[in-house]
Amino acid sequence: MRSTGPSPASSQGFDPAAATIAVVTYNRSGLLRGLLKSIAAMDPKPGHVVIVDNASPDDTTEVVESFRERVGTELVYRRLDTNTGGSGGFSEGMRVALELGSAWIWLMDDDVEVLPDGLAKMGKWAPRFKSIQGRRYDYDGSEFYWQYRVAERMAIPIPFAPSKFDASGYKEMNSGCFEGMFIHRDIVEQIGLPDPRFFIYWDDQTYGWLASRRTTSVIVDEFVLRRTREIKQWDMGIRHMNASSNNYRYYIMRNRAIIKQYHRANGVYNPMLFGLGTALTFGKELIRLIAVEHTVRGTSHLFRGLRDGRAISGDRTFAPMAPLAPSAR
Repeated sequence: MRSTGPSPASSQGFDPAAATIAVVTYNRSGLLRGLLKSIAAMDPKPGHVVIVDNASPDDTTEVVESFRERVGTELVYRRLDTNTGGSGGFSEGMRVALELGSAWIWLMDDDVEVLPDGLAKMGKWAPRFKSIQGRRYDYDGSEFYWQYRVAERMAIPIPFAPSKFDASGYKEMNSGCFEGMFIHRDIVEQIGLPDPRFFIYWDDQTYGWLASRRTTSVIVDEFVLRRTREIKQWDMGIRHMNASSNNYRYYIMRNRAIIKQYHRANGVYNPMLFGLGTALTFGKELIRLIAVEHTVRGTSHLFRGLRDGRAISGDRTFAPMAPLAPSAR
């Protein structure tokens, strides 16, 4: 059942030491170094920082170890044997954070920096909500717009969701982004860990959607992160369209089938509307190729993703990630 009010435990305030920052990284030690420097400068700091390394071939291990004594909090390093993608990395990072006893888990990629008072700003909302997204500055210092609502039956972001905040300082959302998701363990226990089968793409949107079905999820008018990686974009004014890759194109289409399975399991699957959402996604990726990357090469990866998704769609043994046993606290 979806809850909208704070529980008695969460009404007691926010303890920064009860939070864990969980970072997923792969072969970008320079960016990771910048993130760890920003965490070292935070006030207050979280109780733990968990770094999940997707088997990076670079010097990521050395970079992490160089911060162990200067990050200012307990640093936990998990180097995986293989690259499990962002999905597998965040699933493992969340699992480790729960094992550490964390009440709050703050997820982020390696290509951001935390603003010094970021955790304090997020913690301000913790007594009221259990699934929270803060705001980000883009690489150039501009305000980054994130599509915080999805059209549920089509399972696609709504690009014209209002960007302005009213006096409340928050807006309800039904999506999520692992670049800054701040979530309470109570919700994680109810919906399970992020699904590593996504590998990349749609995983965080789906996870945020699942969370919003259990609690009031919000994006708050608090800038807490800054993106540190410049991405080729098509500037459309308020909105931007980023460049992509063939790997992303494949998973964008293939993973529609995983979303379909989650919609079926949650009783919201509408074949016509979901099919329309898939068609619109395909069209958007064609526009991205032409307008941002100035090519039509790459369409084969979109078709390959659709083809491989059929086997997932037809798998009647597919089961969503299972809820977790509540911890005794």
